[in-house]
Amino acid sequence: MSHAQQTLKQLFSHPTSHNIHWRDIVHMFEGLGGTCDETKHDHLKVKLAGKEMSFSIPKGGNHALSSDDEIGAIRHFVKDCGLAPEKTH
Repeated sequence: MSHAQQTLKQLFSHPTSHNIHWRDIVHMFEGLGGTCDETKHDHLKVKLAGKEMSFSIPKGGNHALSSDDEIGAIRHFVKDCGLAPEKTH
């Protein structure tokens, strides 16, 4: 399993993992075929599967995602792109 796939699985794990580093999210987007560009205003513009979204970059960039809102926004975008992992029973 690639690093991007591992991060994707962690992102959608239940209970929600709050130990996902921002740099791993960026690498996940790139590993899934997306492009990531930092804007002047500390945002990351992501283009993935024909869709585009902007996310606030945590201070320092090495921050672990801790907010359910941060994780939820990334999950929602990945789902909209049709790249959410299939549920396993």
